[in-house]
Amino acid sequence: MKLGDWPVIRQATGPDRKGLGSAARSPHSAALSARVTQADRVVKSVCPYCAVGCGQNVYVKDERVTQIEGDPDSPVSRGRLCPKGSASLQLTTGSARRYDVLYRPPHGTEWQWIDLDTAMEMVADRVIETRRRTWRWEEDGRRVRRTMGIASLGGATLDNEENYLMKKLYTALGAVQIENQARI
Repeated sequence: MKLGDWPVIRQATGPDRKGLGSAARSPHSAALSARVTQADRVVKSVCPYCAVGCGQNVYVKDERVTQIEGDPDSPVSRGRLCPKGSASLQLTTGSARRYDVLYRPPHGTEWQWIDLDTAMEMVADRVIETRRRTWRWEEDGRRVRRTMGIASLGGATLDNEENYLMKKLYTALGAVQIENQARI
């Protein structure tokens, strides 16, 4: 590398005295391109972390998420994301993400791996048993047809449509303690 190629020399001797443009550029940095230019498509989404509902652009290449950035078209966030939203790529590609079901039996101290079908059957069995055990046709001489043994607290990451469907499910089960944070 010649002395005149050093960025500090270019800055001191050239027209870019503040080092904001050509003085800071190198052949390496000039050859770089953004990850998003490699994407096959961009999918609009909503950040799953809180009830604010910041818009996200999800960049996909070969059916894998490669980058997630704030959506400048979003009237909510106008292209900005908080630190958690900015790190949401790890939800899809992070090495700490689990793809199997872990179960710890009552009074157990160790986790066990079980298949998804078994886990879903366990949940269904417990819902049916809880409803059967806690069902009340009448209370204080009034017809109530409900269970107080099942409740739902929907998270902020669910949208109105998802919470609507959950409300329908829990109402059909006879639950009356149903709440959500559907603000999106």
